[in-house]
Amino acid sequence: MATGRIKSAARADFAPIAITLGDPAGIGPEVVGKALRDSLLPRGFQFEVLGNATGHTPGRPTLKSARVAWRALNQAVEGCRSGRFSAMVTGPVQKETLAKVSPGFVGQTEFLARACALPDDTAVMVLTDPKLTVALGTNHCSLRDALQRLTPERLVYVATITDCFLRQLGIAKPRLGLAQINPHGGENGLFGDEEARLIAPALGQSKKLGFVIEAAPADTIFHRAVRKKAFDAVICAYHDQALIPFKLVAFETGVNVTLGLPIIRTSPDHGTALDLAGRGVADHRSMLAAIRLACRLVRGAR
Repeated sequence: MATGRIKSAARADFAPIAITLGDPAGIGPEVVGKALRDSLLPRGFQFEVLGNATGHTPGRPTLKSARVAWRALNQAVEGCRSGRFSAMVTGPVQKETLAKVSPGFVGQTEFLARACALPDDTAVMVLTDPKLTVALGTNHCSLRDALQRLTPERLVYVATITDCFLRQLGIAKPRLGLAQINPHGGENGLFGDEEARLIAPALGQSKKLGFVIEAAPADTIFHRAVRKKAFDAVICAYHDQALIPFKLVAFETGVNVTLGLPIIRTSPDHGTALDLAGRGVADHRSMLAAIRLACRLVRGAR
């Protein structure tokens, strides 16, 4: 599977959707190939695969494989910005080796913001599945940095972007949950001031904007979202607060979508899975779901 190969699903009504293989030493090439052969692949689209899977040892990422992933990422985003591609779906990359090729690289979400000449925090990382949708107040950083970066305005921005996304998916009046940060919501300041300093102002501002939103402790909000169907999405303060519950319920089928940018980007919610690479047993359902969501968003954009 190499750069420039087009996979067509019936007559194409839109510009091709770029699909990057990610690091070719991982499972990206396998799950992309399986997804493009799946009978559930949407019709009316063409898909251009970027990256070359040959000449790499499965399970062993190198600077060479990282450069393949880096070139594909740049080709995809440049194509989306120029109109050559209608969207991009990205395969998983190995951050450690990619950071050696591109110093300062911390994740594809931040890379996309910079590639669009925007600040990192313009991009909002959302993980979505019919069972649960979560939106992140901060992306790839330490927990200490996350709490320093978080502001009420940031949480309101994420709520705004998420509300818009849910409406794109056909939810007329989205119900948002706002996860509190400290145990039991801080117990009125007993466990920290983040609820009073960050959560309460964000909640008040969001309600003034007309959002249907409720704050709740993180140890119960996901139960209510998944089991009770009380929320259409949960706004989270930091990466693992969102991704631990999300991957528990939707690891095989979840989609990572980047919001807040002038391009459409989706991705499977898993990594390179180096231990599975080259064995032919990788589950492609998350990649297929990412492609299907990209197609849905492209149709909606028209």
